[in-house]
Amino acid sequence: MDFFIFFTIFSSVFLVTKAHEPNNTSYGRVFPGIRYPFRIQDEQPHHSGHPGFELFFRQNKTYIHFPTYGDLIVKTISYHTRKLNLIDPKNCVPDVFLNLNLSLTPFSYYYVLKEYTYINCSSHLSTSFVQVPCLSGLNHHVYIVETSISPPISCNFVKTVAIPFSYSPYLSDNSFGLSLTWNLTGECDDARIGCQSETLLHNKGLFGVANDKVIGLIAFTFLVVTLFYAKMALHKVFDLVKEKEKLGEIKVGKVLGEYETLNPATVSKSDIKVLIH
Repeated sequence: MDFFIFFTIFSSVFLVTKAHEPNNTSYGRVFPGIRYPFRIQDEQPHHSGHPGFELFFRQNKTYIHFPTYGDLIVKTISYHTRKLNLIDPKNCVPDVFLNLNLSLTPFSYYYVLKEYTYINCSSHLSTSFVQVPCLSGLNHHVYIVETSISPPISCNFVKTVAIPFSYSPYLSDNSFGLSLTWNLTGECDDARIGCQSETLLHNKGLFGVANDKVIGLIAFTFLVVTLFYAKMALHKVFDLVKEKEKLGEIKVGKVLGEYETLNPATVSKSDIKVLIH
């Protein structure tokens, strides 16, 4: 019975503690996996994230907006490696590479960059060139070539950009190479320890009060449990003492009766108690 009571109290404390863990909760909603420097726009206060790291929800997906391109879907966020994996909802990563200007954002490409040139041609080129289907049409054909290659006469120069990869039909999904990283000055020195500490620091306004309440609740519960068991222990001691005294009284009465039968004039209770003890 005692173990059951203790287990119930301990379980209650554990559940309350889990419920108040810093899981980036704000305004009654829970956003698992989202922490500083990211925040949910219009759902979390500005101090819980860094400018340029605002995320938002649309049709059960998480998005991030880039001024020079538009909205990209957030696939995963690795805080340890500071890697943001994105998906292009338009299914055209080469278009993202062409138009995304990261100089206006706190991000940079995660992979090593190399300069490539986009060219727009009025006719198909030889098979040594690979057309980008999502940027091409019936009367125009877009290719991504190395900067050392001179465009044919039928092609117009579009833009030279530093991007992680050129186009390949074998690696043409909607997320290949679309990974960014960030490096905020003074954010932290260690992605596993420093960033976690700063996450808790910047979320102090959200979780500081809750954590203080949890600590107080744990301390109070520990005190209550301690007093409870101390009281039970004292009751057991008192019960043993009473039982012992009761047993002694029975023995006294029994012995007194026997001695009074033999010599009622010379025997007292105090004498018998001395004999018994």
